[in-house]
Amino acid sequence: MSYVAPAIKDKFETLSVDLKNAILERDVELYNIHDLINVLEKIVEEADEEGQ
Repeated sequence: MSYVAPAIKDKFETLSVDLKNAILERDVELYNIHDLINVLEKIVEEADEEGQ
């Protein structure tokens, strides 16, 4: 089960519904902005790999 800390909840909520769902499906724990950025980078890398 994913967790988004209250400290970054407002940043998380600015993302699209699809992107939020993709993050939550990964069962990650996001405590700070760096955790969020790392997950977003992984999603981009995977999308790039699928597009090749």
